[in-house]
Amino acid sequence: MEILITALLIVILLVIAATLSALLRDGRGHTPPVESHEAWSALDLPSINYTLRVF
Repeated sequence: MEILITALLIVILLVIAATLSALLRDGRGHTPPVESHEAWSALDLPSINYTLRVF
């Protein structure tokens, strides 16, 4: 029983260490800004409200 508890504690410590390492490597959740290189267009979207088109 002691071996199982020891193995479980080791696994928990390894998971915590891996999580902290991944967070530090990732920049704590920082995501780069989205860059748009093409002009935005609505393409084939309707020019009137959908509820008005139904009635």
